Amino acid sequence: MEKKNLIKISEYIWEIPKDFRKDMLVPGRVFASEKILNDILTDESLKQVVNVATLPGIEKYSLAMPDIHEGYGFAVGAVAAMNLETGVISPGGIGFDINCGVRVLKSERSYDEIRDKISDLTAAIYKEVPSGVGRGGRFKLTNKELDAVLGKGAEEMFKKGFAFEKDLENCESNGRLLEADPDLVSKHAKDRGRDQLGTIGAGNHFVEIQRVDKIFDGVNAQKFGLFENQICVMIHCGSRGLGHQVATDYIRLMLSALSKYSIKLVDNQLACSPFDSKEGKSYFSAMSAAANFAWANRQLITWEVRRAWEKVFGETAFEELTLIYDVAHNIAKIENYFDENQTKSKKYLVHRKGATRAFPNQPVLIPGSMGTASYILIGTENSLKESFGSSCHGAGRIMSRTKAKKMVRGSKLKEELEAKGISVRAGSMSGLAEEAPLAYKDVDEVVEVVHRVGLAKKVARLKPVGVIKG
Repeated sequence: MEKKNLIKISEYIWEIPKDFRKDMLVPGRVFASEKILNDILTDESLKQVVNVATLPGIEKYSLAMPDIHEGYGFAVGAVAAMNLETGVISPGGIGFDINCGVRVLKSERSYDEIRDKISDLTAAIYKEVPSGVGRGGRFKLTNKELDAVLGKGAEEMFKKGFAFEKDLENCESNGRLLEADPDLVSKHAKDRGRDQLGTIGAGNHFVEIQRVDKIFDGVNAQKFGLFENQICVMIHCGSRGLGHQVATDYIRLMLSALSKYSIKLVDNQLACSPFDSKEGKSYFSAMSAAANFAWANRQLITWEVRRAWEKVFGETAFEELTLIYDVAHNIAKIENYFDENQTKSKKYLVHRKGATRAFPNQPVLIPGSMGTASYILIGTENSLKESFGSSCHGAGRIMSRTKAKKMVRGSKLKEELEAKGISVRAGSMSGLAEEAPLAYKDVDEVVEVVHRVGLAKKVARLKPVGVIKG
């Protein structure tokens, strides 16, 4: 793919025409500035956008967010909406970390008020929230307990006393997908997740203590309860090994069923089945169960963060942290959208892989790369027309983890972050190096594209003051 192959629709919208390759069923749409597009062209992500455009039942566009980069089958930062009757569901269009997502908790305390406690708070959260590859949590769930989590998600955490009612109200889908069926999650997947509830794992997952650095939209900031210099906590993680195994299991199943449905793929990583098939429905129910596990996971981590907050600020402080919102960015959901003429509503299966839901008047949470800014935006009506109600999900990698580790020493990075006033707790220095800011696009520029196109509008920018990683 070269720049000359794309048609410039506007300053921040580019199109890969349907006739770029004869097997494309719809055009590709890329949201990017000139600079970001040049970064995108250095990997195979736009080829993957074209490949997704060949899938049966895809409608309107194969979409690429400005943080897009090469992934498994679908690029990370991809959105694809499928016809419910003729379309497919593809695990590669959701990702291995099902319902990886973000939540932000707000306090009423300012940075100046707790500046001297940041190091203690970072250490307390690191102690309370288990992190690291394969690291287990405080519970090892029985089959019955695990099935309850898979079936009810964050609602089960509320039932067990690990959530407030407001936590569920301020969570996408109230933290539970009703289509979940625990019986369609394999024993292997369950065993991998049995002791991982309440843990962040490794990779780009984190808990960050952040301060509100800048307010862009005073009206919506007030609506979300945000003010300058306010202390917030951002949690970024997903369904851990359980979700990974669900994806692995169903990719294998769908590859074996391709001939059954006469599906020919340009890339086997796009393994899929008709949404209306036994395999398609089974995966959707298993994926929903894994998504519920992720919401329960982020909820239990919230309880752990509140415990750390209480230990630092006293017994009355546990209820001080309130949830602004929790939103997924690796998921598939059935949603209603109007047709091209904006006259008739129709249901689609929307795959979001490394893409955040951006519905009108709802918070859109965009985590930055470690040590850089994160953003809170608000969704718009325009996103429903342009991107199936979707936005970017972060900065987006421009460098592999292997290359980042060759270029950065984790211990040196830790020193640099702490010199900037960012307290750091991490279990692995090599893991820290993998997530160095130089491995990512400029999150400010990525978010600016989303803002300029009108997929979501900037409300506030948050800067880290404490980082907890595996």
